[in-house]
Amino acid sequence: MTCPECAAPLVAFTVPDDVAAHVPEESASLALCSRCLALVASPPPTGAPEFDRVSEAFPEGDAGAAMAVGVGLLDSLALHRTDIEALFSFVEANGYDPLLVVDRLARQGSIQTPIDLDRRRHQLEQLME
Repeated sequence: MTCPECAAPLVAFTVPDDVAAHVPEESASLALCSRCLALVASPPPTGAPEFDRVSEAFPEGDAGAAMAVGVGLLDSLALHRTDIEALFSFVEANGYDPLLVVDRLARQGSIQTPIDLDRRRHQLEQLME
């Protein structure tokens, strides 16, 4: 599967129950673009999600799914603030630093998102204090 926005490969994942309430579309599975970080509905994946195709800094398992949804919602912090806070708190509770992941995505040359990730990271830092 490729991204409808930029034609890059997508990373499909099943939405965990703990994350489902924060997904804008009621979908049991989603996919995150490995280049532009777009979040799109997806058919169920056939195996475990390969979040390392997006970044080696990406969490694995349910924390990775929560991080993927959170990153996919960064296009509108104003609309998705509560969901992003909850998702990133879930990631943090599972032993990962979501702000560090966003920071690494911002510095990764293969990520080409229309969002200014450096600026968004700063906003997230203030939001999560």
